[in-house]
This record gives sequence, C-alpha cells and structure tokens, in this order.
Amino acid sequence: MGKLFLLLYIFTGVAAGIGGATFYYAKGYSYLQDDPAACDNCHIMDNQYNGWQRASHRSVATCNDCHTPKSFAGKWFTKGLNGWNHSYAFTSGDFHEPIQVNQRNRDILEENCRYCHATVVSNITFHETENTRIQCTSCHRSVGHMK
Repeated sequence: MGKLFLLLYIFTGVAAGIGGATFYYAKGYSYLQDDPAACDNCHIMDNQYNGWQRASHRSVATCNDCHTPKSFAGKWFTKGLNGWNHSYAFTSGDFHEPIQVNQRNRDILEENCRYCHATVVSNITFHETENTRIQCTSCHRSVGHMK
C-alpha cells in the first residue's frame, strides 16, 4: 500500500508541476483580471482585440462586460469553461479561423447588450415573442469589434 501512495504522490506532483508551468507559460494568471490585453495573449484574437480598440464600446466596456454573465458565479464559471475550451482548441489546433463565438457565449452577449441598453431596448422589444425575437448583433454586428 505504501508504494501505491508514493506513486500517487509522484504522479500528483508531476501533474501539478506540469499544470503550473503550463499555466505560467500560457499567462493563465492574466485571465483572472479584467484587462482586455489578456484576451490577446493568443494571436488568434488579434483581430478582435484590435477591433475592440477602434470600437465605440472601448471607453465603456471590457471583454468581460460583454462576454461574461453579470453574476459572480456565472462570470467565473464562464471564464473557466472558456479558458478550458480555448486551451484545448489552441493546443490541438481544432478551431475555426477566423474565431467564432459559440451559441452559449452568443446568448451571454445578447443578455449583456439588453442589460446595458435596457432603456432603449425595452422600447423596441416590448412586443417581442419567441418567434419574433432578433439578436442585437443581427444589426449591430461590429459595435464591439470594428472590422
């Protein structure tokens, strides 16, 4: 039984060491902040980051304001899930270029648009039904990231 625990400790130590080194190398700590430059750690995000710098929302919103839920738990769950998904995609090379937002994150973005612009949106959407609802980005596609 002692050898089994020793092997378990060694395996755990090696995994923690590799995980910690990878986290440091990939600047994982930067994703714990609200700095939009963290989103540009990977070259695949260059167009989105540069577009955000030229967009009207730059002075009022960071990436997290639009791309994570407002709740504490929702924000950190989304950051963790997206971090895992991005790490896998970029390590394996299994991603679409140009990068595209998935449906879950598109829904979060839509909720945040409607939250921040509630006064204006309520005048437009008061008569919406599930069948007539349109996404803000249908008309305002480049507001957050100028092309």
